[in-house]
Amino acid sequence: MTLPARSKGDGGAESAPAAPDDVTSGVAGNERLTAVAGTVLLILIVIEILTIPALRALMSVHVLVGVLLAGPLIVKLGSAGYRFARYYGGSAAYVRRGPPRLQLRLLAPLLVVLTIVLIASGIALTVIGPANPGPFLAMHNVTFLAWLPVISIHVVAYASRAIRLVTAESSESPSIPPGRTWRLMTNGVALLLGALGAAILLPDAPPWDAWIQVSQAVPAPLIAGSVLTLVVLLIARPGRWA
Repeated sequence: MTLPARSKGDGGAESAPAAPDDVTSGVAGNERLTAVAGTVLLILIVIEILTIPALRALMSVHVLVGVLLAGPLIVKLGSAGYRFARYYGGSAAYVRRGPPRLQLRLLAPLLVVLTIVLIASGIALTVIGPANPGPFLAMHNVTFLAWLPVISIHVVAYASRAIRLVTAESSESPSIPPGRTWRLMTNGVALLLGALGAAILLPDAPPWDAWIQVSQAVPAPLIAGSVLTLVVLLIARPGRWA
């Protein structure tokens, strides 16, 4: 596939100034939708990770938040996928805005796959129960081990930009791109659907409450993943990609 021409080199969309028609073309609105969904997702991910050392007391919370994550994840994948399609489809506004930096583009497919597998395997475990988890328990743990450093790179690279966009989205500035109500409603509906899914699956969580009582106090994947994440962040220094 031939890449659309860019006017700013490969500095990434984060370094390209917004063009006057970015608002009317939908580029700015798409960026803000992605930023809001990503921020909601990050808050839920932090809560989910914080439950891991205390799974004996918080297994039900872990399950609830894990299912709830699916809603904003769909919104973020949808908005990012739309930008991908418009850019590679040759939309002038999206081509002018440019893609993310090359490193983040190369990392994105891996992050998407790992995130989907992590959440899907967690939901499968909730439904199946601990008596006969099959390959899903090992899949969930191994995926988490690989996912933690990848999501950490993504967060460090995008955090400052996401904060700036979400802050701008919550302001009363007249320059806010049209569609803010729709963007907020989209994220709100996604959370409600995730909450509905969690309410449906939460009754299946009690067997895992019993199982975790005889399991290790702090799951090994969290310890190994944390060490691996620290090493990867020190080597990659993704803050330079912001």
